[in-house]
Amino acid sequence: MSYRYVGPAEISAAVRPGSEGRAIGSPGDLGAWVTERGEAEAREPYTFVVDLDGRLRLAPRRSEHVACAGGRPVLAAGEIAFGRTSGRWSTHEISNQSTGYCPDLGSWHAVARALEDAGVGHGGRFTHEVVFRRCEACQECSVVREDDFVCVFCGSDLPVEWNVDS
Repeated sequence: MSYRYVGPAEISAAVRPGSEGRAIGSPGDLGAWVTERGEAEAREPYTFVVDLDGRLRLAPRRSEHVACAGGRPVLAAGEIAFGRTSGRWSTHEISNQSTGYCPDLGSWHAVARALEDAGVGHGGRFTHEVVFRRCEACQECSVVREDDFVCVFCGSDLPVEWNVDS
């Protein structure tokens, strides 16, 4: 499944050619990216997307996911942090937290494949899962907290199944 950008139009309108995040295809690519960012930035998670070709793309944390994706649909989006264990890169935090794409938890499969293709280890799931739903009554996108499927904007019940793209 792919996800189109569903966030504010003014943010996607600000995306410029060449804004795509850095494609990470190997442990060497990741090492170079982290080194270029510096120590302070390496202590925070990065913005990531998995593009439609299945490549992991990284951008600094305060970057918009839609800019990291070059304005295009994605297979996954969120935030990610890395560490090295026994000389090997792996994730130590990873989420699907992207209010611009609102990816479902099933996007994990694309993330896992992209990380494996890049030679980066992972724990087999998101360490922080965000559940997004679009309210059918007011059309706002909500984050479901503690399995309480109620719209924070209007109080209506939210669907159990992912529906943000509808």
